[in-house]
Amino acid sequence: MNNTDDRPDLATGTNVHSIADGGIVRGRVDQDEVLLVRHGSALFAVAAHCTHYSGDLADGLVVGETLRCPLHHACFSLRTGEALRAPALDSIQCWKVERRDDVAYVREKLTAPAASPTRAGAVRRGEPDAVVIVGGGAAGLAAADMLRREGYAGKVTMVSADSAPPCDRPNLSKDYLAGTASDDWIPLRPASYYTEHGIDLLLDTRVSSLDVERRFVRSDDGREFSYGALLLATGAEALPLAVPGAAPGQIHTLRTYADSRAIIAKAASAKRAVVIGASFIGLEVAASLRTRGIAVDVVENARVPMERVLGPELGRLVQSLHEAQGVKFHLGQSLARVDGSSATLRVTLGDGTILETDLIVAGVGVRPALALAEKAGLALDRGVAVDQYLQASAPGVFAAGDIARWPDPHSGARIRVEHWVVAERQGQVAALNILGRQQRFDAVPFFWSQHYDVAIKYVGHAEGWDALDVDGSLERRDCTVRFKRGGRTLAAVTIGRDLPSLQIEQELELLG
Repeated sequence: MNNTDDRPDLATGTNVHSIADGGIVRGRVDQDEVLLVRHGSALFAVAAHCTHYSGDLADGLVVGETLRCPLHHACFSLRTGEALRAPALDSIQCWKVERRDDVAYVREKLTAPAASPTRAGAVRRGEPDAVVIVGGGAAGLAAADMLRREGYAGKVTMVSADSAPPCDRPNLSKDYLAGTASDDWIPLRPASYYTEHGIDLLLDTRVSSLDVERRFVRSDDGREFSYGALLLATGAEALPLAVPGAAPGQIHTLRTYADSRAIIAKAASAKRAVVIGASFIGLEVAASLRTRGIAVDVVENARVPMERVLGPELGRLVQSLHEAQGVKFHLGQSLARVDGSSATLRVTLGDGTILETDLIVAGVGVRPALALAEKAGLALDRGVAVDQYLQASAPGVFAAGDIARWPDPHSGARIRVEHWVVAERQGQVAALNILGRQQRFDAVPFFWSQHYDVAIKYVGHAEGWDALDVDGSLERRDCTVRFKRGGRTLAAVTIGRDLPSLQIEQELELLG
């Protein structure tokens, strides 16, 4: 956090005309770092840092009476401090602003929004008597949080097949795997949160069937949970990699907290690792293992890493970032077989190359967990088909996250996106619609990926394009790359340009 001693004391007054519309002045009030923000004739004072990962909000973007974080695009109300859009779930502090003629004075702290109910009670007219959430990931937690934040007092049950509470999944392949983040970073909420907010979180519990007519779900241990509204947020499963000679457990995948811990345990004594797949997950794993001092070979079928998502220029840039850190690529290759004990393994590639390794991690993609939805007879479209309100084909059933395919107003197509922030935002919107708010899901998809000291920010959605427009320099890691079709921007990648990423997100929102 920046030192506040050299910041102006906003309590002593700031000339209003020195702040442009949409402008932000960084200062302090007592020992707190505070931002004074102008929107039109209105003035707001809010905390200087995002509640998600402490992003510097002074470098963010003012959009109406909201402030967006440059780090991971969280959005806060300037008037109340409420976290309006994930990935931030907690509000920021606000201060009272008093204006006298042309001078604004920041006064006392304002009271935070009212706390959500701590236990189930009487529900309001038109609301379901009970909500069941199947899935313990980003979408499920965000939905439960929003239900309580909006004052829903009915019973909320989260049924999760995972052994750990909802966690910060992006960190599992980044800082946590690299050993630079502690265990207490990983839970999205402490254990006390679920008790205090009256959320019944059931771990290690798999739902075996769903009856959409009688409105109940049944777990594999025979328990039944009735619902007035159901959110399916079962997420995705890491694709297993079957390789001749490989024994069970020799090829690791990374999806859950337990997966990450298993790789960390193996990495403690490993000197060499083979990563299968140059996906975002695969290369984040490679970067994390290199941070631990482990030699890494990456095996990838494609000739250019991530070319299908990022295009050849950016794909080669990402490759160069890893090669500069000592990662060796074997492109246009696949695994032919694995031999050896669990301590020492020999990986044979398609061209006969042999790699000796202590650890194998496969990052070859995921598949949506659709078995429950399919068995229940819900409409599927390479995912659970939902409408603009995230409602599935059965009354009272919603879907969010990696399994949901929705009508995207920005691309004009029905899309399914496996991004963490999208899942959280869909969980929030689904919760609002469970409460009858009829809010369209129209957020522009966003994700980020970290490769050593280089962060890649991606906004929009482009499954195909006919032009790539590059502004800036890829070599200097200062660029904006627009993915266009028919002259229209579908998506953009920024490196070293956080504010332009926010501005393009807003641009795409307006186009949609």
